Amino acid sequence: MQAEALIRLAAFAAVFAAVALWELAAPRRKPLYARGARWPHNLGLLLVDVAVVRLLAPGAVIGVALAAEGRGWGLLNAVSLPWWAVLPIGVVLLDLVIYFQHVMFHAVPTLWRLHRVHHADQDFDVTTGTRFHPVEILLSTVIKCAAVAAIGASPLAVLVFEVLLNASAMFNHANASLPSWAERWVRWLVVTPDMHRVHHSVLYDESSSNFGFNLPWWDRLFGTYRAQPRLGHDAMTIGVDAFRSTEDLRLDHLLIQPFQNTPGQYPINRRKAA
Repeated sequence: MQAEALIRLAAFAAVFAAVALWELAAPRRKPLYARGARWPHNLGLLLVDVAVVRLLAPGAVIGVALAAEGRGWGLLNAVSLPWWAVLPIGVVLLDLVIYFQHVMFHAVPTLWRLHRVHHADQDFDVTTGTRFHPVEILLSTVIKCAAVAAIGASPLAVLVFEVLLNASAMFNHANASLPSWAERWVRWLVVTPDMHRVHHSVLYDESSSNFGFNLPWWDRLFGTYRAQPRLGHDAMTIGVDAFRSTEDLRLDHLLIQPFQNTPGQYPINRRKAA
């Protein structure tokens, strides 16, 4: 359990630094705000999330995986497969669960109130990938625990998945992009920044697409894939239309935002109308 925390912290620091440098070297869009106006609040929210999880559910997902392995819970523990098959199957199935979780957080009004804290960021960069309300993080932990028990994912698969999920969240929120020749091929294997940026559009029909975090296949399979924003990446507006002020960037506002009403319907109901 101690090794799991150290591995995740090391991977987070390495990927965060690499993506932040990539953004400095080759920014995709001109930001609305300087880093100093947003980063302290986005990273402050991350610290709140870490504190809450460490206080209320430290190592919960790995703990469930260890219990499932020891007691034979879940699908993969009911079949006889070598570890090298169990590992990727567990990772892929957990990624599918996160895809459906993401759709659910857009479809259910109460859950959208929590998730819109992530979407209300008015710029799109590596810190957006760390900006989630602590209640959403706790609910996601519960969902992942249930999924691990049902799937029977091994502790190693869970660790690999958690590291990949954190890394991909920072990578695909980068204010940077791959060369066009690479983008066409890479987005068949992983969710790229240009693919996920569409999901952060202020337009409801665009934010109701491209729900994948790690693997891009689910959006294509379930009909939620959108290749490009209609106005192009440079002209598209990022965020949520109800939260456009400088004060909405502040940490205290992010923590109370789920309790504020938003004009209009939640995004997934607006897709056809838009």
